[in-house]
Amino acid sequence: MDSIIKKYAPITLDEMSGIKLMNRTDTKFVTTVDRLRLLLMLAQEDYRAQDIDGRRIASYYTTYFDTPDNNMYIVHQNGHAGRQKLRIRSYVDSGLNFLEVKTKNNHGRTKKKRIDMVGFDPTNPDHGIRFQRQDEQFRLYDEFLHKHLRYDPTVLTEHLENHFSRITLVNKAKTERLTIDTALRFHNIKTGNNADLTGLVIIELKRDGLQPSPILHMLRDLRIKPSGFSKYCMGSALTNPSLKRNNFKERLHMIERLLSRVQQH
Repeated sequence: MDSIIKKYAPITLDEMSGIKLMNRTDTKFVTTVDRLRLLLMLAQEDYRAQDIDGRRIASYYTTYFDTPDNNMYIVHQNGHAGRQKLRIRSYVDSGLNFLEVKTKNNHGRTKKKRIDMVGFDPTNPDHGIRFQRQDEQFRLYDEFLHKHLRYDPTVLTEHLENHFSRITLVNKAKTERLTIDTALRFHNIKTGNNADLTGLVIIELKRDGLQPSPILHMLRDLRIKPSGFSKYCMGSALTNPSLKRNNFKERLHMIERLLSRVQQH
């Protein structure tokens, strides 16, 4: 993967910050590493790769919070609009950590609010974080959560963590951004179970819906179809057998099929 990505023209973080997708649509695709290699070879004339200090593949860590009865998971599993998730997202290479509230509204749009998570260490994460007003920093978290989160933050605890690697591509017209997540691994903090989806690839296309997209034709040619994929919900369903998963069965079967294809190679 490294050798293919190095052939891409670079784009810096400063240049990335200037890309404003005002009429944004988000579409996810799930595929295998083999298919991704083909896609990356096809796309290199039309896209640039995010480059941070010579690094094209970035390491990410996430820990997700939920209520004692897994309400955030259940609301998503039941297909309700207006759902929310709370997580700590760590950009491991750059040392940046954020507490984030993600809200999906009734129109299918996702809004993200975040605040610095001071002192958090993704290489040795604290699994006992509770959002109570224990000091000045936690007072700031409390105010942030009461403003943006519909849940009582004091009852939330960490349920699931994941690690993955991300490639970010931008088309040369700067009308879309593509995130490509690989080496996805989950650990369930409540059950102690793990799930390794290393052979799987999650692609998310964020684009200005009014503009043509070069990658869509390539995805179609490679028979990579759109598919919803929530890392929190899929990771939870795979590592906590007590959770209801009726509405995720089709997606879980798809994951099994793709992983079996990877193992055959």
